[in-house]
Amino acid sequence: MTTDQNSRFRDRTIVVTGAGSGIGRATALRIAREGGTVVATDVDAGSLDRLASEAGGPPVRTVAGDITDAAVIAAVVAAAGGPVAGLANVAGIMDGFLPPAEVDDATWDRVMAVNLTAPMRLTRALLPGMIAAGEGAIVNVVSEAALRGSAAGAAYTASKHALVGYTKNVAFFHGAQGIRANAVAPGPVITNIEGAMASEFAAARVGPVMRATLPAPALPGRLAAAITWLLSEDSANVNGAVLPSDGGWSAV
Repeated sequence: MTTDQNSRFRDRTIVVTGAGSGIGRATALRIAREGGTVVATDVDAGSLDRLASEAGGPPVRTVAGDITDAAVIAAVVAAAGGPVAGLANVAGIMDGFLPPAEVDDATWDRVMAVNLTAPMRLTRALLPGMIAAGEGAIVNVVSEAALRGSAAGAAYTASKHALVGYTKNVAFFHGAQGIRANAVAPGPVITNIEGAMASEFAAARVGPVMRATLPAPALPGRLAAAITWLLSEDSANVNGAVLPSDGGWSAV
């Protein structure tokens, strides 16, 4: 079924994490401009205020805080005020490209908490309402690092591979209850996520691969287009899929 692009999310509430900047911000703005109510969360309260003032359309409900905090997840659920039609887990952090022999416990634990555990906990909190309503679309932003071992460090790569597995598991268990779970795998995108290499070994090992294969960075809006398509009824027959939006990087 094809819907009107200007009203795809009318009367629908969508939760977006990492909504203060980059892909999350572009996704939240697009949903709002297509008639949806957005529950936007980010660690940066100021960026959420700017988002809310720019969005137009239905009000953007903002929740500032660290999405790994159980209290923030509870506040997101409360701000939704009932079942949501969709969830975009966009928030994520990098790992300094630290390879397996160099990754420290603090980096590993923090990357796993933000990139994997937080999406699981927020999904778990919102699923009962979706199941009761008989519908819901979940989109997890993974990465080209979910498809290969040469795009990031050990922690980030493991977290994104695991998030793909979790996405498919949600699709399997709850698809028959009207729930769709899919993932978008970006390549390079112009965002404020820190991408510096904190390892000389990583720079020597990953650097040549990047220089030989990396496509030009995309604007966040291009990723928002893929995410909102998967959140909308336009993709009603898609469940458990991983959609690369990477300028063809995954074809190399």
